[in-house]
Amino acid sequence: MRTPLFIVLLSSVAWVAVGQAQPTRLTPRESTDLSPLVDMSANDRYYAEDGGLYGQGRNTPPEEHYKAAEAELRKVEPLDAEGVPSKSGKIAFISISMSNATQEFSVFKRLADADPAKSPLLTIVDCAQGGQAMAEWANPEGRPWSEADRRLAAANISAKQVQIAWIKLANKGPKGNLAEHGKKLQRDTLAVLQLAKTRFPNLRIVYLGSRIYGGYATTPLNPEPFAYESAFAARWLMQDQMKGDSALNFDARRGDVKAPLLLWGPYLWANAVKGRKFDGLIWSNAGFAQDGTHPAMSGREKVAKLLLEFFKNDSLAKTWFAKR
Repeated sequence: MRTPLFIVLLSSVAWVAVGQAQPTRLTPRESTDLSPLVDMSANDRYYAEDGGLYGQGRNTPPEEHYKAAEAELRKVEPLDAEGVPSKSGKIAFISISMSNATQEFSVFKRLADADPAKSPLLTIVDCAQGGQAMAEWANPEGRPWSEADRRLAAANISAKQVQIAWIKLANKGPKGNLAEHGKKLQRDTLAVLQLAKTRFPNLRIVYLGSRIYGGYATTPLNPEPFAYESAFAARWLMQDQMKGDSALNFDARRGDVKAPLLLWGPYLWANAVKGRKFDGLIWSNAGFAQDGTHPAMSGREKVAKLLLEFFKNDSLAKTWFAKR
């Protein structure tokens, strides 16, 4: 697999000041020469990175990590406001991220709440917020946390009832190559994960997600290849956790618990109209708003349905999402 030639061009895009700062306009593209992670094998390469969501061509968790997730999920049960197991308690599932995520997750919540397969014990709360990417959430005193608290209170959910989260990785205006912006995104997300575990002590599992296709973008908010490359930051975090990194420890038997266990949620990136072999997913320009970065309603519904199908049918997720 050859290295995309347009990376240097996109990485050099700058903000231009004309009265107020105005973004340089990019030219939308129907496709790129990038390959979806789910279509790449252990022998394929994007720079030094191989294929598969979990690496080595794997799109499912390695056996040891899968068993660890099963063990964590066995601890998920209805809790009262003080975090004590209760038959009349709740299991709270939240989102954490930026504008794309809240646009998508809010539609998912609507679909899920109307789905008869959803567990009546489950309360879904959209805590993702416009303009609040990983760098903003990484600040422990940042506005997104207080807004998340407000939304949880409005849903009659306490911090101790939050047990599952979906986090979509992105930062605003990323710059540089994968080693530069990707590692920053990884560091910011690590901080978010640790803060989330501190604020929500019963948070057991976080499903990570990366961006949808970014080639239609008309501004440098988060175009390609940054949208595509956000998946590697998610994967690096999971790989570090599987290697026993103490900063991501979820098992009290191994020391201080610093983070929840990490898994992939649905992988949302596809190469525009070229799609992907894995499941035929495509992204046409019609699925995006005018800026080519945020999803139009049809795009939001597409992501929401991918989320719903994943949580209803994934062998691990359905243990807490689906009605028993």
